[in-house]
Amino acid sequence: MLNEQSKALKGELTEAVERKIVRVSQVTKTFKLGKVDVQALKGVDLDILAGRYVSIMGPSGSGKSTLFNMIGGLDKPSSGKVFIDEVDIAQLDAYELAWLRCRKIGYIFQTFNLIQVMTALENVTLPMIFGGMGNEAAIDKGMELLDLVGLGDRYQHKPFELSGGQQQRVAVARALANNPAIILADEPTGNLDLNTGEEIIALLKNLSWERKVTVISATHDIKMLNVSDQVIWIRDGRIEKIEEREDLTISVGSVGERW
Repeated sequence: MLNEQSKALKGELTEAVERKIVRVSQVTKTFKLGKVDVQALKGVDLDILAGRYVSIMGPSGSGKSTLFNMIGGLDKPSSGKVFIDEVDIAQLDAYELAWLRCRKIGYIFQTFNLIQVMTALENVTLPMIFGGMGNEAAIDKGMELLDLVGLGDRYQHKPFELSGGQQQRVAVARALANNPAIILADEPTGNLDLNTGEEIIALLKNLSWERKVTVISATHDIKMLNVSDQVIWIRDGRIEKIEEREDLTISVGSVGERW
């Protein structure tokens, strides 16, 4: 009986670990620049498993930000499909898409995107209020999240009273507001100095590990490789290669022979 229970538990754990939280199928995206059509994505196929820390990397103009926006429901493909937890987000109306983004996805941006007239606590609680949580419960949870990112004593401060690293910590807390399955981080260290960037990377990794949240980062920051479970290299609108962390060759000034 014990062996059967162990096998059943192992099967459940394997299934949970291998669940596809994101599935991208034959996605293309074409933009019009004047009279010229620019194809940013050229038939991308991609699966991302739940609970992993994934970095999308590539040179400027490679299509990584476009792919990132597709996964986050911030843009729609010209063709192909994007699934979040097996929901085809292109088929959602505006209300359904807003609900999915509010409940399933947390966003972290390079420029922080905090509301300047609101305190740190108010910025963090805003998604909860939109999600229908009562004011008192939202304040309690907001304080808990600010404590989690090390800013419990700065809850009354507005963004202009905080350093860049502190603002990004508020953004991380806000991204966690509605217990998302996915955190999308768009160049989260782009406006930070080296040490602060490393602190934010470590914070995201710990959150991914402790809360089993899938973190997907579009980044140029090679330091992300130290914490990524998987790296997706994109070039010229196509996925060039997908590497697991143990397969990466990292040396001073370079990553393998890629760049």
